[in-house]
Amino acid sequence: MSTPRSLQLQEWIDRYRDYLRHERRLSPRTLESYGRDLKAALAWMEANQLKHWGEVTQHHVRHYIASRHRGGLAAKSLHRELSSLRGLFNFLIREQQLDSNPALGVRAPKIRRKLPVTLDADQVSRLLDIHDDSPVAIRDRAIMELFYSSGLRLAELVSLDLQDIDLKEQLVEVTGKGAKARRLPVGKFAKQALQQWLAIRPQMAAQDEIALFVGVRGRRINRGTIQRQLNSWSIAQGAPRNVHPHLLRHSFASHLLESSGDLRAVQELLGHANISTTQIYTHLDFQHLAEVYDKAHPRAKKKRD
Repeated sequence: MSTPRSLQLQEWIDRYRDYLRHERRLSPRTLESYGRDLKAALAWMEANQLKHWGEVTQHHVRHYIASRHRGGLAAKSLHRELSSLRGLFNFLIREQQLDSNPALGVRAPKIRRKLPVTLDADQVSRLLDIHDDSPVAIRDRAIMELFYSSGLRLAELVSLDLQDIDLKEQLVEVTGKGAKARRLPVGKFAKQALQQWLAIRPQMAAQDEIALFVGVRGRRINRGTIQRQLNSWSIAQGAPRNVHPHLLRHSFASHLLESSGDLRAVQELLGHANISTTQIYTHLDFQHLAEVYDKAHPRAKKKRD
């Protein structure tokens, strides 16, 4: 099969991004990341006088990743860039422009995975024990309760519409990464908080607004507002660390896994495509058990000099 000559480098990137936007239905934020990654690869190719994607070999990809590593790019970013290249080459194969993917078999440096930070159950309870009846406080408590109750990502919560919540059945339907929908249970305290919010929502929401959560201007709340409000509440409620949406998601996953031990169920609830992503919470659970052991077991305690 001949190399792709009919379109130039940037044009194939544009076609690929259109495919991701319209067929894969990826979020604008994810599309932006793909765009940045492929822009960097494009600049390297042009600097090395490669005019067509079909000219790229595995050697070129390995050399590119090595150059990015030498430039100080973190391992996690290198993995993402390599993934973006693999996706583009798979698209070119799909479009019958290439026979094979030159990015396959190329490895980025190993990522040193950090264990997620969580709050314990008592700390979450103190955070959510809000004694404020203002509309904003009622909204924020409902947001935090839902994050912790159902383990939502920030983008998933922001995109919720009124029709996505079924309080009678105590369910919420969210659209996660890759436009994959999943139905999640809503806990008792989250249900109560949402009922309070829905009762006063008309005071804040524009008449034609369908978003579940709105800002002070009556329109769908944005990510930055939620992040700022959670940080503000973490200070007001005396939380031991800055509270952000993913901290509540981590806490949800850790507490659920600690109580149930059901890794597959937690994977489904979190919307992880690969169980390896969920397995980090087993390491967190073991770390907690190891700390308890070190403090409590007679043979684990260090002797004082």
